Amino acid sequence: MNMHTPSSWSAMPLQPLRGTRILSLALNLPGPAALLRCAAMGAHCTKLEPLPTPGSDSADPMHSYCAPAYDQLHAQVRRLQADLKSPEGQAQLHAELAQTQVLLTSFRPGALRKLGLDWETLQARYPQLSMVRIFGATGEGADTPGHDLTYQAEAGLLPTGQMPSSLLADMTGALLASEAVLQTQMHRLRCGAGALLDVGLFEAAQWLAQPLHWGMSAPDGVVGGAHAGYRTYRCQDGMVAVAALEPHFAARLCAAAGLPGVGDVTTLQQADTHEAISGFMRERTLVQLQEIALQQDIPLHVIPAAAGQAG
Repeated sequence: MNMHTPSSWSAMPLQPLRGTRILSLALNLPGPAALLRCAAMGAHCTKLEPLPTPGSDSADPMHSYCAPAYDQLHAQVRRLQADLKSPEGQAQLHAELAQTQVLLTSFRPGALRKLGLDWETLQARYPQLSMVRIFGATGEGADTPGHDLTYQAEAGLLPTGQMPSSLLADMTGALLASEAVLQTQMHRLRCGAGALLDVGLFEAAQWLAQPLHWGMSAPDGVVGGAHAGYRTYRCQDGMVAVAALEPHFAARLCAAAGLPGVGDVTTLQQADTHEAISGFMRERTLVQLQEIALQQDIPLHVIPAAAGQAG
């Protein structure tokens, strides 16, 4: 029920970045994912990568650990390769910068300075150029090494120590970076000058972790399992996720489980309500639960068998 498929990122209808030229030096996931979104918003996107080793098509680490992801992320991107530490590479870099509105990077500050890409130097040479820098963390932590896993752990998103199901900090950082590109272009339209914005992947993970820190998604929180209408359940032949959080949805779920008149938050957090709904779920098959959810307008989704865990 309610199967959702991702929308195509081939184009977004408003095209707010049409005519904007973006040059990216960012490797791994956040930068290319941000570039993909910018391309979908109409930007002309170029990526300048380091020279690959013999026998390889790309020096981006993502190409070696997940070539299909690399290919999808770069399908709409013009790719160039150069040694930025060489005079020839520097010449190629600045030839691109001369016709670029936004530079996207993922190097740490020290590496940017060595390449002559610190903000002060760039602003003096290209006053209308904007720069979006993706760091592990902003401020004093910008030179500290890390990756998605460490940022999620630091933000409290891995309380059981299990590996995360997705690269949440990286993908949220990509969203923030594409948002930052839009902000710089709004600034340029208003002020006629470039702007510098930093995106921290740790801060991205912190943003995602806020419901946990507010107590909402903690184990005893309303959306952490304490509310009987908002949790996962095992049934006869699999597992389902139920999101009957609002009173009208919760009341329908309770009525289906033989608890008419129940729907308030307090009652939905009581042990006997949990037991009644758990029993109702265990006695039925996935198909039966999907039919009930469809008939009663209850938010319910089947959890694929490979991902299912005991509820």
